[in-house]
Amino acid sequence: MELLIIVFAICFIVLGTLKLKIDPFIMLILAAILCGFGFGMPSTELLDVITKGFGSTLSSIGIVIVLGAIIGVFLEKSNGIDQIVSVLFKFFGVKRSGLMLNVAGFITAIPVFCDAAFVILSAIPKELSKKTGISLSFYGVALATGLYAAHVFIPPTPGPLAAAAILQTPLSSVLGYGLVVSIPVSLCGYFFSFFFNKKVPSQGIYKTKVSLFTSKEAKKLPKYAITSFLPILVPIILIGVSSFYKVDAGEKDAIISSILFLGHPVVATLFGVLVSFAISKKETKEKRSHWVLEAITQAGVIILITGAGGAFGAVLKSLNLSEFVSFSSNSPYLGLLMAFGFAALIKTAQGSSTVSILTTSAFMLPLLAVLGLSSDIGRCMTVLAIGSGAMTLSHINDSYFWVVTKSLGLEVKEGMYSFSLATFFQGITGIVVVLLLYYFLQ
Repeated sequence: MELLIIVFAICFIVLGTLKLKIDPFIMLILAAILCGFGFGMPSTELLDVITKGFGSTLSSIGIVIVLGAIIGVFLEKSNGIDQIVSVLFKFFGVKRSGLMLNVAGFITAIPVFCDAAFVILSAIPKELSKKTGISLSFYGVALATGLYAAHVFIPPTPGPLAAAAILQTPLSSVLGYGLVVSIPVSLCGYFFSFFFNKKVPSQGIYKTKVSLFTSKEAKKLPKYAITSFLPILVPIILIGVSSFYKVDAGEKDAIISSILFLGHPVVATLFGVLVSFAISKKETKEKRSHWVLEAITQAGVIILITGAGGAFGAVLKSLNLSEFVSFSSNSPYLGLLMAFGFAALIKTAQGSSTVSILTTSAFMLPLLAVLGLSSDIGRCMTVLAIGSGAMTLSHINDSYFWVVTKSLGLEVKEGMYSFSLATFFQGITGIVVVLLLYYFLQ
């Protein structure tokens, strides 16, 4: 019955947003209330779970969303994005611009949480789409799937890091083989966005030489290209350096404590904002104040929906799904498929990849010996199989889905058709690669 309630709630959100055109924020809160009562939660406990779920989600990403939006608006208004686009086209060309975004997202997400990284980088696909006439969803999905691939496979992101600890897997193995698995998974997201997105134009546009700027417009670009990259690079570098210390920080002395502080997403992104202010110092105070107000307005919608998604997910997390699913097998390949399927079930039901990874890892630990996966390589492949399932499927109960769709201005239907389906095929690609790796390495 609990599983049927979850299915009904997801259908309720989809129908409400698509057919009745009710705002996703309202539908997510309503669905959270309906699920809570369906699970038999007392009203006071339900309200506490919803408010805490809303708050905890925004406590980790809310400030970063606002600061990232400010960086994006400042880069756009000061012609910094134009400069970035100009440099990217110079090195990659129009034909490879989507692949460039996918690779950039993949590299960025190794040290940076994918939600924060997408907010920081989201202005680039918007400007690329504007300049080329190529679908924004094509560029957005190429970037989002690149970020997502590294997020579920490669430490020091929290999911794979925790899974390695729970399943007692050498971190070096997860890092190495996680990289091997995540590269084709990332490319799968790019190829999906390219071949299956019906809004991607015909090949003819790629044969056309795009003139980005007139000579008059070119004179308005920042003098040095590196200055336009700094608001993005500074947060990424700070968070990246800090993340490597988090893997094995040891005794935290004053230097390491400072690095960890500067590398916190809020502090690092704030430095990006300060760099944006410095770059646009020639603008009037009134103009910059208006830019900040515009960014806050844009971020407000994203924050509310992201928080509502967190509230809905918190209600679902209160239900112990492992009680309703039981597996048994004596084949390591079926064991890997089991880990994938269980993680995919939890991910699809409650939205959080990290929670899916943690729950499935705890569920699989006592079964490793029975399934023939107790060896080092078996444990490592189990971690990666769980990661594959934990990205299958990102949809309306996932805060990352709302960050992607709302940052790009996509409708819910378009987001599900493009980004959600892309994550489904990414997950399938991941488990296939894991099974092949295990076959050759066992």
